Amino acid sequence: MINLYSANIASISIHRVGNKSRNESIFLSQQPYHMDDELAPLLKEFFLKPFRDKEENYFQFSHDTDLEFHELFMMVSKMFEDPSTAHENSKHIATYLFDQSEHPHIKSGEVYVAYLENLQIDGEKVDGIGIFKSELKQDFLQFSEKDNQLDALLQQGVNLNKLDKGALIFNTKKEEGYKILSVDSNRYDTRYWLESFLGVDAFEDDNFYTKKYLKFCQDFAKDVVLPAEDKKEEVLFMNRAVNHFAKNDTFEESAFMNDVISNPDLIPEFNHYKSEKSPKYSIEDLTTFPIANTAVTAARKKIKNVINLDTNIQIKMDFINPESAERFVEKGWDEEKQMYYYLVYFNKEQKS
Repeated sequence: MINLYSANIASISIHRVGNKSRNESIFLSQQPYHMDDELAPLLKEFFLKPFRDKEENYFQFSHDTDLEFHELFMMVSKMFEDPSTAHENSKHIATYLFDQSEHPHIKSGEVYVAYLENLQIDGEKVDGIGIFKSELKQDFLQFSEKDNQLDALLQQGVNLNKLDKGALIFNTKKEEGYKILSVDSNRYDTRYWLESFLGVDAFEDDNFYTKKYLKFCQDFAKDVVLPAEDKKEEVLFMNRAVNHFAKNDTFEESAFMNDVISNPDLIPEFNHYKSEKSPKYSIEDLTTFPIANTAVTAARKKIKNVINLDTNIQIKMDFINPESAERFVEKGWDEEKQMYYYLVYFNKEQKS
């Protein structure tokens, strides 16, 4: 869990990088940028708002051999060790980004490297480094008065309501490659930012494992429970799975299976599906882990709890009380109409 409201920008450097394949140049500022009191809160909101509104999916710097060979990791580490080197290292970071900007789709833009203080993550106050890039420019009108006439001048600038690319690097978990958040509003060059420049992998923490295991369960419900039983049981399986995660602090696989899998015939299917598919979800040897509530909440919002019928009727299940569907919804077959039906019991209709 992060809290960015008390963060402040201790220093910021602004550079411009072009596209090397188009023979565009790089411009490196010789001094840090000095913000005034009016611009400082606007830049802080511009940089940090996308991370407050985003699901916390953490990354970490990664290298096949050793992190000491990861160029960006080493630059960031030097800045954390000595914040007075922030501007000099910002030039190295901008140059490194420029070196990765060779694909013709990559747009030129301004690069902001900020040293941040008073970030809160997992209940700890830490420093951070923000690397942000603005690429897309928008038209706006500037007006001036001249000789009793109001003139309009068309100009281009950066929209402070939309950050194109950004990374927040928290000064924690250095040995694992730091904890990092990333945003990328432009989907035409996703490999360039995450892979070529940042060089990161998913940070395998409680949030990662909770999210991955719930995604595994969702696919098991779709691939195995639905064909073996029906849509109702698929929805109920995921209801039970999410509720099991929500009411427990620690995941233990045998307890999960006993609580969630109502049909004993599906237990060997579950074990087989996991042994076959687990590498896809990075849960090969995962049988117990602390549960991250934020990941459970996010999963609950994404998982569909609706049965769509080909007669243009929807039946919506209650995620909080799945036992209602088990007690009050029955499925059957009508011989006369040669159609399936759902029988729903109730006492009275609820007012909307």
